[in-house]
Amino acid sequence: MADNYLENHYEDYLKRKAAWEKSRKHGIKPRPSTPEQPDDEAL
Repeated sequence: MADNYLENHYEDYLKRKAAWEKSRKHGIKPRPSTPEQPDDEAL
């Protein structure tokens, strides 16, 4: 394997993590995977 293989991958991981944390900090939230259930009108 190439020298610094793990170090380079760790640096890439830190960059991805920083981008993820930045997106979370600014309030970008994923959409819910399931739609909201409508209220039961029969009650």
